[in-house]
Amino acid sequence: MMVNVKKNTISFRYFVILLTFSFLFSCKTKEYYNYKIEGKKIGITNEKGENTQIENYVAPYREHIKKDLDSVLAFSPETLDKSKGKWQTTIGNLLAQVVFELGNPIFEKRESKTIDICLLNHGGIRSIIPKGDVTTRTAYEVMPFENALIIVGLKGSKIKELATYILTERKPHPLYGIKIFADKNALTVKNIEINGKAVEDDKIYYVATSDYLANGGDNMTFFKESTLKFDMDYKLRNMLIDYFKKMDTLPVITDEKIILE
Repeated sequence: MMVNVKKNTISFRYFVILLTFSFLFSCKTKEYYNYKIEGKKIGITNEKGENTQIENYVAPYREHIKKDLDSVLAFSPETLDKSKGKWQTTIGNLLAQVVFELGNPIFEKRESKTIDICLLNHGGIRSIIPKGDVTTRTAYEVMPFENALIIVGLKGSKIKELATYILTERKPHPLYGIKIFADKNALTVKNIEINGKAVEDDKIYYVATSDYLANGGDNMTFFKESTLKFDMDYKLRNMLIDYFKKMDTLPVITDEKIILE
């Protein structure tokens, strides 16, 4: 009996090829796409009760933090409130002065330069400093954010933009070291003084502010455009705490930075 070996060999080869293609296509990874995402709000309630084991574990840490936050650092003779004042407030004046007083020695030591003015943002003040005892908790309530001190070098021409911004915003942004004289009817800048002298367009002035504002926050683009920036690695809240620690009684600062004529 004769067997067609050649024919059988070819058929076997075709079979192997078909089997290989079938294997490759069957093992191809499927691609999945999200067409719809659903979710629901799960409230934190007392329905399940408290976990005693967790509560017992956390309790000593909570008490330690509370003790630290509630430690008395200074005294405020009156309530300092950002809502009381059209162009400047007692709390804003204090914060700007704190940043200058504690930031300037560091800037001098590191860069052999001095801070000329300070500008913070009104919206960054999140609480009052109540009359009476001032604690670490007070500082966290006033400045809950992790903003740090940045010194920005601005030409006098940019300082004029800064002054125009403040008058346009009509908010009592915390200021220190600068006086802006403005037309009381048009609310336009008439003159600006820094360290008791008129601003010079080409002179560099060093402005203490927060990293948020230095990056153009609150539309303060005059900061963002500057290439002269110095990070002091000092959180504004920590500056406030350090200031409280060295003061017995907080000053109530009422001097005007915006003078309408």
